[in-house]
Amino acid sequence: MGLFSRLFGTKKEQPKQEVEPIEYKEYLIYQEAQSEGGQYRIAGRITKQFGEETKTHRFIRSDVLPSETDANEFMLKKAQMFIDQMGDNIFQ
Repeated sequence: MGLFSRLFGTKKEQPKQEVEPIEYKEYLIYQEAQSEGGQYRIAGRITKQFGEETKTHRFIRSDVLPSETDANEFMLKKAQMFIDQMGDNIFQ
């Protein structure tokens, strides 16, 4: 253990929770807001199965909101709108 770790302790990472996806028009939307400075950044991923292959599109927006729930709800709305506008082109 290093000197600074002994003096100040180590920051233990929280175990990452498994996110339950929301299905929308054959896509799976994962709401994964990121904690940042007491607020939450809108982030997540969209996946779709193409035969044996799963394609993924990740995104992080510049928006931050005061609660994780709000950030995840906003992400879901943005992801649904993105799917409606782009369809399978989001994976290109």
